[in-house]
Amino acid sequence: MRLLLIRHGQTIDNVNGALGTAAPGPGLTELGTRQAAAIPAALQSERIEAIYVSHLLRTRRTAEPLARSRGLEIQEIDGIEEIRAGDVEGRNDMDAVRLYMGTIFSWWQDFDGRIPGGEDGNEFYDRFTAAIGRIAVSHSGTVAIFSHGAAIRTWASWTSRNLDAGFSRVHDLENTAVVVVEGSPEDGWVTTYWAGEPMGGAELEDPTALDPTGEAV
Repeated sequence: MRLLLIRHGQTIDNVNGALGTAAPGPGLTELGTRQAAAIPAALQSERIEAIYVSHLLRTRRTAEPLARSRGLEIQEIDGIEEIRAGDVEGRNDMDAVRLYMGTIFSWWQDFDGRIPGGEDGNEFYDRFTAAIGRIAVSHSGTVAIFSHGAAIRTWASWTSRNLDAGFSRVHDLENTAVVVVEGSPEDGWVTTYWAGEPMGGAELEDPTALDPTGEAV
């Protein structure tokens, strides 16, 4: 099985560096809409069986151009939403960002670390892995999964046999960048590709955006 883990297009929270994880969340900026529009051409060689999104609006808006181009239904699934920010929801100050990202990276040593008012590592990994398991029951080929910056970086790095904590710290995941993971729930997963830029190319990056969940720490 081949998973295309695609980060959503740019939102106003990404521009402002805010930790926005609550539903339904914002839609896309003008740049985010252009990023999403570039996805079908970037994936034209992929034989995609299905398209899944989280319950946050930005993933659906990002998936819509690909769904239209392939004539596929967008399927919403619980469990692949962003890591919940809890008490620091909506904040963009450095203390909040350090608390949020620092807790996430602490999971490499201790899954019990909890974002205050949010979730711990066990809860995040269990719900994301369970969602992938439900998808795997129905598909054996390539599936496009539109998710979120911290969630994709964390789950792919943790679950892939060939990645580690150091990798996830130093590799960006820009809006609409893709991480390709291959394998199965039974046999395990390997990351075969980690893009450092949007699928439409570097010209669709926004170097002025603060974007804490997508940038290297």
